[in-house]
Amino acid sequence: MPLPAEFHEIAKRVNNWGRWGADDEIGTLNLITDAVVRDAAATVRTGQRIPLALALQQDGVQSGLIPGRVNPLHAMVQINQELFGPGTVATSDDVVTLGLQAATHWDALTHASHSGKIYNGRPAATVTAHGGAQFSSIAAPPHLVSRGVLLDVARARGVDRLPGDHAVTPEDLDAAEEFGGIRVRAGDIVLVRTGQIQAYLAGDKHAYAYPSPGLSIRTPEWFHARDVAAVANDTLTFEIFPAEIEDLWLGVHALDLVEMGMLQGQNWNLEGLSTACAEARRYGFLLSAMPEPFVGATGTPVAPVAVL
Repeated sequence: MPLPAEFHEIAKRVNNWGRWGADDEIGTLNLITDAVVRDAAATVRTGQRIPLALALQQDGVQSGLIPGRVNPLHAMVQINQELFGPGTVATSDDVVTLGLQAATHWDALTHASHSGKIYNGRPAATVTAHGGAQFSSIAAPPHLVSRGVLLDVARARGVDRLPGDHAVTPEDLDAAEEFGGIRVRAGDIVLVRTGQIQAYLAGDKHAYAYPSPGLSIRTPEWFHARDVAAVANDTLTFEIFPAEIEDLWLGVHALDLVEMGMLQGQNWNLEGLSTACAEARRYGFLLSAMPEPFVGATGTPVAPVAVL
């Protein structure tokens, strides 16, 4: 089925191809300038550090819905081995097999394509079985530290967790800004809290996955207008699931990653941050969320930390 006209109309309005040159591979991360980082560092007041990642474990968020996206499989390859003879220092080593988007992660710009294209108009065929992503892999960003802004949509609506059929709209984002007393600005990393991850934390990964609140197809225009650098949330699919528009699956992925060149993150645990921001009555902070530089990869686990 061809993508609906509504998708193509939004795509034209948010497209960033060529904005930072024909050779650009990092998209909206170009908006994180030295000045943005200096301002982000100035938000630190108490030094309180809040981790936002889920544990990497075999009983993780993946349920088998997406083929090949396996939870981490951990194995020891040596245990207290005295490499240089009896009585010498012993070491232990281990290995892990996992889907790079298995737990808390960033999607690279090449994670999605549409109409045969990836970000900046390059052919989707530049992602290959042997080399992975030739352009815009997750190894392309040189850094990812900026001001983080929590848009706590659930708290702003007076609930702990949004219902499974709730599509987060630009109006929701406006209301969350007003609730938090903050204005999203160029170069910010926006974290959108729905409360959905509570289902996973309570031990029900299937309820976490489906049905799930998430971002509406209308939100990319909001992020584009604010010049947001990256967006992450606390759901498995990022956008509302099932899709809000019939036959438009992963439309928000395509608009964010392909058209805008904006990294998006999923499975971020924003519960502790929500509590801390409410107690401190401020919703801006320094956020460190550097991707692991897997060359050719279309995503990566990340262990983000918010510093208040």
